[in-house]
Amino acid sequence: MVFSSLIFLFLFLPLTLWIYYISNSKVKNLILLIASLIFYAWGEPVYVFLMLFSTVVDYVHGLKVERFIELGERKKALRVVVSSAIINLFVLCFFKYSDFLIENINNIFNLDIGLLNLPLPIGISFYTFQTMSYTIDIYRGDAKAQKSILDFGAYVALFPQLVAGPIVRYQTIATQINKREHSIEKFADGVNRFVCGLTKKVILSNQLAVIADGVFSSNLSNVSILEAWLGIVCYTLQIYFDFGGYSDMAIGLGKMFGFDFLENFNYPYISQTVSEFWRRWHISLGSWFRDYVYIPLGGSRVSKLKMYRNLFIVWFLTGMWHGASWTFIIWGLYFGVFIALEKAFLEKVLYKIPRVFRHIYLLLIVVIGWVFFRAENITQAFEFLKIMFGVSSKSLTNSTCTVYLIDYWYILLGSIILSTPIAKVLKRLILKVNKRALDNDIAYLMHGLSLGIYMFVVMVMLCSSSYNPFLYFRF
Repeated sequence: MVFSSLIFLFLFLPLTLWIYYISNSKVKNLILLIASLIFYAWGEPVYVFLMLFSTVVDYVHGLKVERFIELGERKKALRVVVSSAIINLFVLCFFKYSDFLIENINNIFNLDIGLLNLPLPIGISFYTFQTMSYTIDIYRGDAKAQKSILDFGAYVALFPQLVAGPIVRYQTIATQINKREHSIEKFADGVNRFVCGLTKKVILSNQLAVIADGVFSSNLSNVSILEAWLGIVCYTLQIYFDFGGYSDMAIGLGKMFGFDFLENFNYPYISQTVSEFWRRWHISLGSWFRDYVYIPLGGSRVSKLKMYRNLFIVWFLTGMWHGASWTFIIWGLYFGVFIALEKAFLEKVLYKIPRVFRHIYLLLIVVIGWVFFRAENITQAFEFLKIMFGVSSKSLTNSTCTVYLIDYWYILLGSIILSTPIAKVLKRLILKVNKRALDNDIAYLMHGLSLGIYMFVVMVMLCSSSYNPFLYFRF
């Protein structure tokens, strides 16, 4: 089940909200747990038991860690943390990386070991990282162990962020698990955020995907230079509105149920350096690797050589986290190289040149990086880059590129504008200038009308479109 499906919007969500709000506060977490299991089992009826296994494992490990800490036996507590990490990583690696490992062994040693062909459990990378951080936080003293397995299960399986993030750490919502605020204002804010996210996904991302998928699935020998650039620019915007839209919906749904999730995106495409970009893009993943990998390795408080080692470990793992493919590993290390260069000297150089050139530098680096992220294999990625830079393409443009621009120019233009805070700044300015005029029921009416129009357009598009899951579901 996905948020942008009619079943979720008109059956699952209204029914869940109704049961949740008529229920006693003592059983609200149970309602959320049951609803979340149904939500997950809708598409993964077998793998729901895998998620339950992970929940039980880390619930028990969390209690043991806290018990050993209370007894002053930190070495035993550390062993329990290591045990939890090994189990979680084994499950993740078995289902996500087994075939990747077998393929590489076959290629290196010229063998013919059969692939397992295991379907990837949806959201396994997200909930595995959440449960791993839970036991680590207890060991560090950043969180208390949850005594109720039902409440802990509700946290792990929480359907608003279960299958595609953001990665919600237990310590950030520990107090909200048992006591959270419910109000009309917060619920309305959640609805607003959800509708905006749904609009980004259905109206923008899905339309951008038509061009991006069309270009990348074409015979590259027929793709022109401008068509290649158009395809990757559309993918650059598509993945932002797809994942950013999902994060908005998750945050909005969280508010409807009383939770406050941390932001996951902050207009990353307005960044001026690669380091800044990764402070704005997929914030929950970046902070997870920073706090649980980079800093424990010594971070930047070690020699420069070790600092660069730490950076490349983090970015190798970041690439691997996204998928079992060399294209993802190259993508991760590619960003690691630029971040290392910026730390070494490049950032100082960049801030000596005009802002517009820093921005162009960042966008060029990011767009090239997305080629590796989107390509099916390394060969396609490099062939695509050759076309982009005129190495292997004979034509500057073609009729396909012209048709795409004529049919989708308004989607492309709107997406570019909305990927920046321009609309947000204009709205704030209008409210400031016309505060007295807009501070009444008319302002709320107009806002509600806008949301209604968005939903109407979304419903029309959903009714006439085929199934289109979120990009990050495969991670």
